[in-house]
Amino acid sequence: MSSEYLVLTLGAAVAGVYVFRDVIFGTSSKAPPVVTANSKAAVEGGGDPRDFIARMKAGKKRLVIFYGSQTGTAEEYAIRIAKEAKSRYGLASLVCDPEEYDFENLDSVPENCAVIFVMATYGEGEPTDNAVQLMQNLEDPDFNFSKGEHRLDGLKYVVFGLGNKTYEHYNFIARKTDEKLEEMGATRLGPRGEGDDDKAMEEDYLEWKEQMWPALAEALGVEEGAGGDTQDFVVTEETHPIEKVFLGELSARALNKTRGIHDAKNPYPAPIVTSRELFRVGGERNCVHIELGIEDSGIHYQHGDHVGVWPTNPEIEVNRLLCSLGLWDRRNTTINIVSLDPMLAKVPFPVPTTYETVLRHYIDISAVAGRQTLGILSKFAPTDDSKQKMVKLATDKDHYHNVVAEGCLRLGQVLQYVTGHDILAESTPDNTTLWAIPFEVIVSCIPRLQPRYYSISSSPKYHPKSIHVTAVVLKYESVGTAGVPARWVYGVGSNLLLNLQYATTSGHEKLVEPLLMEGEKLERAHVPLYAIDGPRGAYNANSVYKVPIHVRRSTFRLPTNPRTPVIMIGPGTGVAPFRGFVQERVALAERTIAKHPESGISDWGTMWLFYGCRGANEDFLYKEEWPKYSEVLGDKFQMHVAISREGPRKPDGSKIYVQDLLWEQRERIRDALAEKKGYVYVCGDAKNMSKAVEAVLMRILGEANGGSAAVEGQKELNMLKEKSRYLTDVWS
Repeated sequence: MSSEYLVLTLGAAVAGVYVFRDVIFGTSSKAPPVVTANSKAAVEGGGDPRDFIARMKAGKKRLVIFYGSQTGTAEEYAIRIAKEAKSRYGLASLVCDPEEYDFENLDSVPENCAVIFVMATYGEGEPTDNAVQLMQNLEDPDFNFSKGEHRLDGLKYVVFGLGNKTYEHYNFIARKTDEKLEEMGATRLGPRGEGDDDKAMEEDYLEWKEQMWPALAEALGVEEGAGGDTQDFVVTEETHPIEKVFLGELSARALNKTRGIHDAKNPYPAPIVTSRELFRVGGERNCVHIELGIEDSGIHYQHGDHVGVWPTNPEIEVNRLLCSLGLWDRRNTTINIVSLDPMLAKVPFPVPTTYETVLRHYIDISAVAGRQTLGILSKFAPTDDSKQKMVKLATDKDHYHNVVAEGCLRLGQVLQYVTGHDILAESTPDNTTLWAIPFEVIVSCIPRLQPRYYSISSSPKYHPKSIHVTAVVLKYESVGTAGVPARWVYGVGSNLLLNLQYATTSGHEKLVEPLLMEGEKLERAHVPLYAIDGPRGAYNANSVYKVPIHVRRSTFRLPTNPRTPVIMIGPGTGVAPFRGFVQERVALAERTIAKHPESGISDWGTMWLFYGCRGANEDFLYKEEWPKYSEVLGDKFQMHVAISREGPRKPDGSKIYVQDLLWEQRERIRDALAEKKGYVYVCGDAKNMSKAVEAVLMRILGEANGGSAAVEGQKELNMLKEKSRYLTDVWS
């Protein structure tokens, strides 16, 4: 199909939608209405914009979906639920960020409607930032709804939670939401869903929704099949002045080069001040240290905060999809995207833009392809054979797991796999089978590319003009299966940082493929390369590279009183925030000693750092820095290092880890916690290390109270957590 014909076809389609809008978007159960301009104005102009029920009525929505989301994943699932409600049952939904609405009228939701809560759990069993007020309203018995009571009798609701079983407070917020709604008399439709990000969030969601939908349909009196196959967006090829076209800019301010606050909605292109490799050069692993300049940016941070780095997709995946979708020759064509129902699905990135820009900068084509997405795209398969393969992947859970999940296949690779192409080969239009997938379907199916978060490894008191990042570069082997050879799989964010580190230190961006261990015969994918110059070369000013960032606040903070003992446990890159903690105390100590040279910091509490690595000369992070900090802090800084592959072993020959060092210092740890009201901080692996540390601490605390780890130790540890004296920043 020629581009001219496509434009005419799409133009006619849009015109047809407009002319027959009353039929298409009328009251028919097969096509839920969208909000008209007048009704929207009534809500936004004459009514209360924080009244979600008014918006539901104006848009004739029978479902309202609230999402508590910290990284965007819960929002993605909320939108997926809304889309499926529309396609399966003809139910129109209002998808809401809870911090934008008030909940006094939650008791006034119409009887033929339902409320869906998609709730992620953040940190130590906390609500996400945008769901704090919602949870306070639900939990506060003194909070009265519009009828004067803390009751929600008659309210129909659904709950799906997002969590990770390696964390102690698994899906705590979803469970608490369910508990409080039930206490207030509301009725849950179907089971509470709980997704486990450590195992298979997608599979948990798919299994849950097939139980939830029938219960919701029965309660609302709707039948499956009433919705029909409706699209969310219309994509048109248009002509715009190039200076008005988004080519990867993340905000209108970035495109127009206007000043403003830098946050998640307007990231700051931070120049890379310096970077270096932290692991042994020539080793099998990489760890990148990058310092990001924030001078004159208006960005402020505190020790313990996180920095969000906005990545791009690797060029090999961008080109793979451009070829598969038949867009190679039109990659730079300007497109506009319009949502057919902005309350259901907003255009997830700025427009107008180009096909290539969307695939490179705006949607997450680097994630493992989801089973539901493969089912949607199977109808566009170019041959009967490829359609059968695609349908099997979408419907056979075990087959999908063995091929796609274990093989870590991205969408472009799946499209190649089912058409019999070599997924290790670089894609060209000549060696790639064309899939006639409308681009609006791609935009609808693939979520927005999200920032990658890293614990900031510096203190603003020590480095006021820069933010430091310490990141192990993610590279692992996939599981080989028939037709999908084992290969290297690369993380998006950390490998982008590696590209930038290499370009900054070497003056060019070409990476060599990492060496395999001797005797290894693993097929390799190409090392991912990125368009690191950025949109219009904005991220490369005279070989000074930049990367868009924003700061996310954290509660991972030192006690304000330096007399309080601090116990920090952070093996590997878990030491990152503790470098910032120590720098914070060093800066304060230098000022204190200068002001009070006689007494200095003699009354300060001790800072213990328990650190672990593989080898003293392989991956001992910031090895040269810790002695310098000790020169200032003296005996107020005690560092204990477990080198697992070198040095001493336990009597049984097993390796020594950080939890073993903690036990060796049990007398001092017991005194610091029980007598001096010290604080404990744990950063790093959630699955093994943090649990092992907790077990040792319970043993120490249990013995200190004349009891056992399981009873008295657990009680004391819970007390530390309740008083925010035991804080974690862990990941799986």
